[in-house]
Amino acid sequence: MSGQGLRSARVAARVREELAALLRDMADPRLHGVLISRVEMTDDLQAARIFVRHELGASPGEPERRSMLKGLEAAGGRLRRDVGKAVQLRRAPELKFIYDTGQDSAYRVEEILHEIRMDDERRQKG
Repeated sequence: MSGQGLRSARVAARVREELAALLRDMADPRLHGVLISRVEMTDDLQAARIFVRHELGASPGEPERRSMLKGLEAAGGRLRRDVGKAVQLRRAPELKFIYDTGQDSAYRVEEILHEIRMDDERRQKG
């Protein structure tokens, strides 16, 4: 990883920490239970892709996901300003919020595997 890539990775980790702390203090009910799964920064530190999901065990439907993303977009200006100050960057990065479907996909795969095991057990008994 280049020197620039190492710096963007360090800043991304710091942005993730700060956003997590800021989101805990938000009053917007659409943002309750939001977890930041990862942050990807551009090498020039001007933009950050923030991957979010709901708390473990919660698998929200599409309307809840949209509502959560709208809440994050509504709070985006404040979050950007506060993150910029906390991380002490010359220019606060643009924040783009993306719902991380990776965990939901993993849960679905586990459900399917469980169903297959249950079918196999029924066939062996029957």
